[in-house]
Formats: sequence, C-alpha cells, structure tokens
Amino acid sequence: MLDWNDLRYLLAVAREGSTLAAARALSVNQSTVHRRIVELERQVGLRLVHRHPTGYRLTEMGEQLLPVFAEVEESIARLQRTVLGLQQELTGAVRLTCPEPVLSRIVACGFVDRFHDRYPGLRIGFVISDRYVDLANGDADVAFRSGEPSDERLVGRKIADSTWAVYASRDYVKRRGQPHTIEDLLQHDLIGFDGVMENHRATQWLASTLPGAHVVARNNSVLGVVSAVKAGLGIAPLPTPIGDAEGELIKVLPPVSALARAWYLLCHPDQRETPRIAAFIDFVVEELPVLRKVLGG
Repeated sequence: MLDWNDLRYLLAVAREGSTLAAARALSVNQSTVHRRIVELERQVGLRLVHRHPTGYRLTEMGEQLLPVFAEVEESIARLQRTVLGLQQELTGAVRLTCPEPVLSRIVACGFVDRFHDRYPGLRIGFVISDRYVDLANGDADVAFRSGEPSDERLVGRKIADSTWAVYASRDYVKRRGQPHTIEDLLQHDLIGFDGVMENHRATQWLASTLPGAHVVARNNSVLGVVSAVKAGLGIAPLPTPIGDAEGELIKVLPPVSALARAWYLLCHPDQRETPRIAAFIDFVVEELPVLRKVLGG
C-alpha cells in the first residue's frame, strides 16, 4: 500500500527541482527526502527519478504518474479541510453571486439543499445580479461567472461551458417563418440588450454581425429578453440551458461559436482558505457533473 507521505516527497522534488530545495519546502532534512523517494520507488516497482549532478529529473514513468499524485494531494487536502470544518462546526453564510437567469436552475437541481445537508451550520445567501458584483470589495464571497475572468485580483477555476444559440417562439415562426442562416436574421425582428447588458458579448455580436438589423425591443436582463421572445416580439440569442428549457421556444439557429465562453467559480485569494469558503469550493468541485448541466446545458 502506498504511503501518502512518500508521494509528498516526490511532488516536492518535481516542483522544487532538487532534494535540497524539497527538504526546505517540507521542513525536513535532505536525506529524508532521498530515503522516502527510494521507498516510494520500491512500493510502486518503478524508477521515478533520474539523479543528476544538477538535480533530480522525473523519468518517463514519473512524469506519467505526477498528475495522478497531484490529484491525490488535492483530494487529501480537500478531505482535511472537510474534516476540519466538521470539527470546527462551521457556521455562517456563504454569499454567492450569480446571474438571475441561473438562480432557479441552481436551486431546482438540489445543489443548495445538498450543501445545507452537508454543512448544517452554513447557509448560502444569493447576491443576484446580471452585473458583475465586486468580490474584491467584499460585496460577495464567491461567484459563478460567465466569461473569461478580467479581474486580476480574483482566483478560480472553470466549472462549465457557456453556449448561446438563437431562439424564437413557435408563434413567431408560424407567422414569420424560420431563419436558416445568421444572414437570414436581417429579414426578421430581433430582441436586443441594453442597460447593464449593453457591453455583453451578445450585444456586441448582434452589432458587429448584423449591422442595420431590425431591433424591435431591448431589455436590460436575459430574463426580460426571454419574456419578449416568448411573447412573439422577435428573435434573440439566449443561453442554451434557458432557451432549451422553455417549451414555447424553438432553437432556430445552432449554438453560435462567437458567443461561446466558460463559467468560472471565482473568489478573492484572501477568502480561498477561509474554512467556510474552502468548504463551499470543495463542494462545488464534487458537484461539477450536476453544475455543468445546470450552467452549460
């Protein structure tokens, strides 16, 4: 059976480049690092490092195993944080900001209830806005955010893909026909965005791809545009999880590559190791299969 402590020594050598630097990083002596790597090689039955005068280099087998060892490291760290959280009886709120359209989907999938069951002392408090809430200023703790992160003060990870397609109501298609290409949209009534959404990529795409298009209505939220499309006023690009969930709507054009982005889980680095925030982030990682469907369709 592998000893986790031995994996730590190999990871440290791979990251630091020498047994001396690894020993310093782990606060042990150099001979201990050497001895534990030899023992790890004995346990796995493989040569994991080449020893050179200038330092240590991973063998081909070592390179292949390194990502797996790193996953084990992260899993153990997550386990330790979870145990610590349970021991400390975590209490308080985790303020999560996300766009209004995904709120009902996050709640409906059971994500919130499962988190509360796991951590009875914690509660998710939603900060709902189609505008980016300032995490660095403390306006929320964590964010589910669509689009490439632009705030260098934040850290995070990708959690899902964000896709948009073009939708119309069944009634609209019956009256006006269905477009078959993006160029066909110039012959139709469109619904646009304004207000806090005026700089959104969907707004920019409509302006650059369809200059002179006939925009019959605008709204400052995705849900407002959904309502206008459902009412048969016109056609609009919408997030596929939202458009596909509306039985009255038809996807008249497939996902638009220019509108494809990613969903990110973001927080301020000062918050990352706070027990309640670390517990939430670990839980999100566990829930990724569910969240990918909720956010990305």
